[in-house]
Amino acid sequence: MNFRRHRHREEPEINFIPLIDLLLVILIFLMVTTTYARFSELEVNLPQASGPAEMQKDSRLRVDVSASGSYAVDGQAVAGSDVAQLGERLKREASGKNPAPVVVINADAKASHQAVVTVMEAARLAGLLQLTFATQQGTP
Repeated sequence: MNFRRHRHREEPEINFIPLIDLLLVILIFLMVTTTYARFSELEVNLPQASGPAEMQKDSRLRVDVSASGSYAVDGQAVAGSDVAQLGERLKREASGKNPAPVVVINADAKASHQAVVTVMEAARLAGLLQLTFATQQGTP
């Protein structure tokens, strides 16, 4: 016996509005984080300099550093590689030049980083505060 009368059953409906809201929130989140990712990159603007094409020869003090770590001041070899010895040699050579000569470091490409830092420390001990590095232009 069927006591039920033919009731019309309603089909369940799927509401897409909350789903669309959720997708829009996710889309906005992705857009905002993508925008910030672009600004988190490291942007470096290199400085530009212009100066005299050539310094006066009497205001330069050239220090050569070989690949093996030996030093030469104005073309004359330095006996040891000690910071104090190199500092004394730089002070002696700088005394006959202008009051503040520029120390030009000519380091071999294979020279160790420590050898160049030793020259910089020796120049500081000698009271020579103006340093520069000599490079040569590479082929592109």
